Amino acid sequence: MLLPPIVLLLPAALLVAISGNAFGDDFRFRIEMREKSAATYYVAGNIQGYGPVELMVDTGSGYSTINQDTLAVLKRRQAVRYVKRLQGVLADGTELEVPVYAISRMRIGPECWLEDVEAAVLPGATRQILGLSALRRAAPFIFSVDPPALTLSGCDSAEEVAEETPPGQLLQAAGQPG
Repeated sequence: MLLPPIVLLLPAALLVAISGNAFGDDFRFRIEMREKSAATYYVAGNIQGYGPVELMVDTGSGYSTINQDTLAVLKRRQAVRYVKRLQGVLADGTELEVPVYAISRMRIGPECWLEDVEAAVLPGATRQILGLSALRRAAPFIFSVDPPALTLSGCDSAEEVAEETPPGQLLQAAGQPG
């Protein structure tokens, strides 16, 4: 005997309602995104040792990316660590070998802090990308287009960062020039 479709959907709806209450602390970091041309979405962020950045959210990119100018500043301030070289394929099909660095600490939105985020370094002054290497650290996450928002779970809060950060670095961690 086949059950009507509505009966089959009811348990799934009940599970979603229960899981929403069971994981109250998950999804506590909601970051508004700005939609730009060609259906691209951006969030405000901050890379400790560099400063404020605008990050294009790209769930199809395996790595977050920074450009060479950003890397130069981060190297001078000892806020990155070399990880490896990576053979990658860009969206247009171009193959490129790039270095990957771990960014000591970065903020997504007003209070979602992540540590040791791996970022591929692209040549020139290309835009910075928030890819899966960062989003996995903040998982589980929700990418919503209506309204445009990125909701993250696995972040350190500003209070947790302040507890870990030596007093001389608090201004830099808060986004002040360091």
